Amino acid sequence: MTQWKKSTHSADSGQEGCVELARLSPSVGVRDSKAPEAGHLALSPAELAELVARVKRGELDF
Repeated sequence: MTQWKKSTHSADSGQEGCVELARLSPSVGVRDSKAPEAGHLALSPAELAELVARVKRGELDF
């Protein structure tokens, strides 16, 4: 069974847009914590690192 994990910061921040991650060898699964039934993205570790970097730089609009 896949173990999905949410950031420990999500519980305390009151944020609406939380994601969960799971190790899906060799990729990493990313899904919406409020709609897990909607499916997930499978990203390589490099793709996930680039996504996180772009979010931190404010390059993506949601």
